[in-house]
Amino acid sequence: MDETEFADLAETHRRELRVHCYRLLGSVDEAEDLVQETFLRAWRAREQYAGRASLRAWLYKIATNTCLDFLDRTPRVVPSVDLPVASGSHLAPRPAAAVPWLQPCPDDLLDAAVARETVELAFLAAVQYLSPRQRAVLILRDVVGWTAKETATTLETTPASVNSSLQRARAELKEQLPSRRTEWRVESSGDERAVVSRYMAAITAGDDQAIAAVLCDDVRCSHQPGAGGHDGPEPAWYGGRATVLAGWAPVLHGPDAMELRMREVRANGGPAVATYLRHGGAFRAFGLNTLLIADGSVAEVTTFVPSVFKAFGLPDVLPD
Repeated sequence: MDETEFADLAETHRRELRVHCYRLLGSVDEAEDLVQETFLRAWRAREQYAGRASLRAWLYKIATNTCLDFLDRTPRVVPSVDLPVASGSHLAPRPAAAVPWLQPCPDDLLDAAVARETVELAFLAAVQYLSPRQRAVLILRDVVGWTAKETATTLETTPASVNSSLQRARAELKEQLPSRRTEWRVESSGDERAVVSRYMAAITAGDDQAIAAVLCDDVRCSHQPGAGGHDGPEPAWYGGRATVLAGWAPVLHGPDAMELRMREVRANGGPAVATYLRHGGAFRAFGLNTLLIADGSVAEVTTFVPSVFKAFGLPDVLPD
């Protein structure tokens, strides 16, 4: 086949390959770059394909190994952070903000058929604690749905090794995910929107009573370095309704309060809010907050750096 025909066929798999790379890497920007590299590698090796296998499976194999090669070249370690979390909590023992390179993904970049729980920030953050090969095994087996033999062929190992890695990966993932993850009650779209609307209205008005009413008792907030006014080298987090209200007070009201505007977006299958603060006469990007809604209240707010606004099609400065 010629280059145009090959590109057209490969392009039909771009969206799902981007999600696959995103799960492995945790970064939207890196996933996009490595899908491009995947297509380049596939074109160069097109004679090896020759229609002998599913094009989708062949591209997944190339994408997986492209990501593993990238992770070999750029090794990274997640800071070891463990937070006390009550038994039965909605929260993970380690917040998503503890993974410095983790980026939220706009819903419109996700594949329509993707399972929400496999792109939730809690899941993506948790798999970053696995070794790259364990991560690949877990995602290929439990998310993509490949057999041990198919996975072993992709990773050039044995089915026995794959099964051993999968067992260890599942055990580690269980330690990283919230204890009540399988019990989360997914809000209906109407209920979720109502909670987000209440949250945005309360924050914009700086109304402590209204804010308290929309937050869970054990609500947790976390910030990546450089996000939401947090300039330290390490992520920051704080929890509990009273602590959160005290932490937000300087921005929301008082002598140093700043006027703000908010825009609702969708990220990783859930609600998110882009916040802008007035600075120098204009409303400038401050942080993107993803929200975990549980039982009609906001259970967690994770703040990401303003650089993620671009992926959501959001401006750095709001027009007048």
